Amino acid sequence: MLETGVRQVRVALAMVLGRPFNVRVVERLVDDALATLHEFGEPGDDVNQLIEGPFADPDDRRDLQTRALQRTARRLARRSPFYKERFAAAGVDPGKLTLETLRTVPVTVKHDLVTRKQDFLCGTPQIITQTTGTTGKPAQVWLSRYEIELWPALIALSMLLRGEVRPGDCMQINLSSRATAAVQEDIDMLRLSGAASRVVGQVPPDESLDHLLDDGGAVPTILNGYPSYIGQLVTAARRRGLGPGDFTLRALYVGGETFSPTLAEAARATFGVEEINDTYGVTELLPVGGRTCGHRHLHIDPNMGYAEVLDLETGEAAEPGALGTLTVTPYFPYRECMPVLRYDTRDVVRALPENLDCELAAVPAVSEILGKESRLLRTGDGIVTPREVVETLDSLPGVDWPVRHRVRVADGRLHLTVVAPHLVPGDVVGAFAERDLDVTAEIVDLDEREARALCPLRCDLREETFVRGAA
Repeated sequence: MLETGVRQVRVALAMVLGRPFNVRVVERLVDDALATLHEFGEPGDDVNQLIEGPFADPDDRRDLQTRALQRTARRLARRSPFYKERFAAAGVDPGKLTLETLRTVPVTVKHDLVTRKQDFLCGTPQIITQTTGTTGKPAQVWLSRYEIELWPALIALSMLLRGEVRPGDCMQINLSSRATAAVQEDIDMLRLSGAASRVVGQVPPDESLDHLLDDGGAVPTILNGYPSYIGQLVTAARRRGLGPGDFTLRALYVGGETFSPTLAEAARATFGVEEINDTYGVTELLPVGGRTCGHRHLHIDPNMGYAEVLDLETGEAAEPGALGTLTVTPYFPYRECMPVLRYDTRDVVRALPENLDCELAAVPAVSEILGKESRLLRTGDGIVTPREVVETLDSLPGVDWPVRHRVRVADGRLHLTVVAPHLVPGDVVGAFAERDLDVTAEIVDLDEREARALCPLRCDLREETFVRGAA
């Protein structure tokens, strides 16, 4: 017990003082958590407080955020040619940075990473990962050995203590092979947690279902995939007459796309999952991420990074209720090799007030991701977000998920093309009218190739195998 307490103090000091973590100490804390769970069935309150971090207290948060930003900025000024130029042009002293003066530093965007990748390197690269490319040319991000060892240990600790992963679990990972860091992170997190992993990738949906039904070896209890791919799995399972009695899943993890309440309920009913976790993670911002609470707020981890919402019109801090883009600065020592400062994800959210009434109210929050800024629909009646479109289409009766569609604005109105041969245009118009949205619609019947061209999704990062075809 004394050794566990010492390790907790060492990790807490690293968090507060911004010193690099001793990865082995964090891993030993994971072992301590496993031992505690084995003996008592639940973690101690002292360890639970550790994962909430020093930023959980609003009175301390501002001071700690300021020091974390200054520490991060000083390192960037020393090591990153890109940010050395940025600070000089903005006339900002990194060592005196405040939450207010941070706003004078221009945001970093994906184009900067793509065109000046080498100027962001601040450490020794070990592994490269990249974005999926579903919203443009992929950005490549280098990670250090320290990062690829630290992140899974921190995640394993928090997930074990929250009960989100358990010793003996098996996670089936249906992510794209492009997501190198995310897959590696999951595998190591599960190993440290005493759980197993099945890296299946984005193979044809029926093949993934066969893996979920496989009773040889470790049987999947957790499923991890993109919403559009989960939609394909739900549709394929229903077509085969499969239901909750056929699966051993207890939890589902999704992220990267809009996951509608209708699809979530369909997944729950089809797979029999008790817990659905709609998470937020961006390759460029690892390890900073977010969790969605029961009130559908997105809570960004304040221990690892600083989040801003920048007003769509002014670029200044968005007022509660206003739309803005989510902009994040990961802190050192969590992010080391290829860090970013004020990275504008172009993901649109709605700013929320500080005082919220939800189970994660102590953690700062924004609304759910509403879509990319470039895909907002500006109609005569105001802005319509991609999330509103997807959630409405997903709720139509008898559709196959994901619902392929194209939407544009013509004469101030939404015009939708929807791949759903069993529907008529009035079904679509009526569903949107219930949300006070004025649309025109056409229904089309397309083959799979044509539907993918109409509406590319992450499930289209398909990895073919010989299993269901002639070799």
